[in-house]
Amino acid sequence: MKIIDGLFCALEVQNKNITSFDRNGCTNLYQMNDKITLELQMSRIHSLILSIILLFMPAFAFADDGSLNGANTAWILTSTALVLLMTLPGLALFYGGLVRKKNVLSILMQCFAIGSISSILWLVLGYSIAFGEGNAFIGDFSKVMMHGIGKDVLSGDIPESLFMLFQMTFAVITPALIIGGFAERMKFSAVLLFSGLWLLAVYAPVTHWVWGGGWLSQMGVFDFAGGIVVHITAGTAALVAAMVVGPRRGFPKTPMLPHNLTMTVTGAGMLWVGWFGFNGGSALAANGDASMAMLVTHISAAAGTLTWAGIEWKKFGKASVLGAVTGMVAGLGTITPASGFVGPGGALIIGISAGFVCFYATVYVKQKLKIDDSLDVFPVHGVGGILGTLLAGVFSATTLGVFSGFGFAEGISSMAEQVGVQLIGIFSTLIYTGVVTYILLKLVGMMTSGLRVDEEKEVNGLDQVEHEESGYNL
Repeated sequence: MKIIDGLFCALEVQNKNITSFDRNGCTNLYQMNDKITLELQMSRIHSLILSIILLFMPAFAFADDGSLNGANTAWILTSTALVLLMTLPGLALFYGGLVRKKNVLSILMQCFAIGSISSILWLVLGYSIAFGEGNAFIGDFSKVMMHGIGKDVLSGDIPESLFMLFQMTFAVITPALIIGGFAERMKFSAVLLFSGLWLLAVYAPVTHWVWGGGWLSQMGVFDFAGGIVVHITAGTAALVAAMVVGPRRGFPKTPMLPHNLTMTVTGAGMLWVGWFGFNGGSALAANGDASMAMLVTHISAAAGTLTWAGIEWKKFGKASVLGAVTGMVAGLGTITPASGFVGPGGALIIGISAGFVCFYATVYVKQKLKIDDSLDVFPVHGVGGILGTLLAGVFSATTLGVFSGFGFAEGISSMAEQVGVQLIGIFSTLIYTGVVTYILLKLVGMMTSGLRVDEEKEVNGLDQVEHEESGYNL
């Protein structure tokens, strides 16, 4: 009551209605004799009001701390759906159109089956390995089957169940990308077994290194949305698998053209749209980081499209549709690790670089090395992931004018130091993924009496021999 009485008295003084008064025991509190006295009293009023505000601020802070943010939750819900769109149906259609007609259903089935098995394994064990506290190299088992994670438990200011689901969509698309390396020749049983084991043995631990507080995260490595975690791991695994399984019958002399580019372009469009959730959602908030990530993603995709098409136009006299969509995917994959750290100028350079580097990497792998990476997973995703991870360390610098980014990781003061950390992340992931993938393929081969179907079945097509169905009955 004394506070209220004081405020009431102060208002009367401020309005200069009286020079002295007596209200609720407040007698002759202020007397307006001159200008100096008035200023002194106004100062006291301001102090009183400030004290009242400060008195209630802890309560306000407590009310906001640890509470759910509806805007951020809504955005990550949307992003989760967008990332799932990338695999089902985006990647399925993109890959499905690239293979021969006799194998289209097998690719679609592999995408759907991998999406299902990856989801179950992520729930049972994968999420805990990736995001359990554990140590610098692997998570513990505290989050197995989402133990202790109810609907009201938060991760930051969004439900942890949503964070887990968002990360699940990344765990779905990564092993699905790998199938492009051995498309049209691996047994369905081997595909499922390898994908499940690879998710737990490669993807989940590397995720912990980068996003789960592991040793690469502690070093300050930049990987905003999965250049290391998704693209380098998937690309490396696809290359190893292509070498272990061996080339398709007739490679490289027999033409193996895409059977339905309309399907491929449709899937590519879904990938482009879904990538906004992939990169923008990785901000885990509806804020400027998310909007900038979406902007640079779009710029890089557009630059990659035009660059790849332009190279083909100059070399062959025509720009192919297949080249344009492949360049788009290269631009998307390359900007992914850098998307939260670079500006639009840097994204433009990254997209152009992706078009050039990934184009010539594709030529080198198939024509020079004679490796039948059927759908160019390593030269597009692997090389793109490596390039983008490296350039994230360059274009995150704040001293490049219109090509500047938003600064280096905490504790890092120079471009050389940031690039050095990026290189450590790249090479450690390449080595680990390559070695473990090779071991898993050999193990799965023993468990399934060989990784690939026999020659007769391969000639007839996997649709009939693995599923007894046809993609087209015309």
